[in-house]
Amino acid sequence: MKLIAHYHNARLAQGAVDYFKTQGVYCVLQSHDGQQVEVWLERGDEALAMRLWQTFLEQPDAELYQAASWQTGSTQGLFSYQGQNLNLVKRFLGLNWLLQGVFGVSIIVFVAMLFGDANGIFSALRFSLDKPWTWIAPTLIHFSAIHLIFNLSWWLHLGAQISEKLGLWALVCIYLVTGLTSNFMQFLFVDANFGGLSGVVYGLLGFCWVIGHRNPAGAALVSKPVIGFMLLWMLFGFTDMFFINMANWAHLFGLLSGMLVAVFWPIDRQLKENS
Repeated sequence: MKLIAHYHNARLAQGAVDYFKTQGVYCVLQSHDGQQVEVWLERGDEALAMRLWQTFLEQPDAELYQAASWQTGSTQGLFSYQGQNLNLVKRFLGLNWLLQGVFGVSIIVFVAMLFGDANGIFSALRFSLDKPWTWIAPTLIHFSAIHLIFNLSWWLHLGAQISEKLGLWALVCIYLVTGLTSNFMQFLFVDANFGGLSGVVYGLLGFCWVIGHRNPAGAALVSKPVIGFMLLWMLFGFTDMFFINMANWAHLFGLLSGMLVAVFWPIDRQLKENS
């Protein structure tokens, strides 16, 4: 199968896919989160599929797409989730070196701390002004399985979308800028006893949020409900409502620095090349 497009409304996209089927073009929808969907060409002429998709984008709520859904009478679900039709291992191996590297090193550090000398490992990676390698190293430290899974899931999801739309170096820049900024600010406002990729995750979120406003005609990289949830979670962290020790300043400055990168990142040419 070949990925031909992303779209932000699963129901409208399903109508398009049903209409394509009447034209001899067979596509399937897949999703990470139930909101943003990918359109994969299963069989049929690729050039025709792209023309049909461009026509759909001009008027996505046209009646012919709704009629096609009734005509096809599909009994399948609205879409399938990633991993049902695609091999997850192959998908992971297809990711860029930064996504794989941060993912792999984070797991190695977590397992080493779980079964080895946790204090010694933390001391080696703990933020310190006189050790430049520790300025970014805390992004690789996680203190619980939930902490690790949450951060790495969003890292892969948002990072892959940014890489695909804007290229690897956009992700490299975001990782370094948001990682360094969030770590320095958490250290300045509190202390060096922190760790996690959360500041970078909030940086990715902020970047995607601003890029969506700069490119309103394109598919949203992150949905509004997700943005709302993440912002509320950050605010709750400052209130200590859940009695969870969180690096709140890292979250805040990660978000702000990610938004700032998005304001100045040149997107026009790159988004056109990937559209």
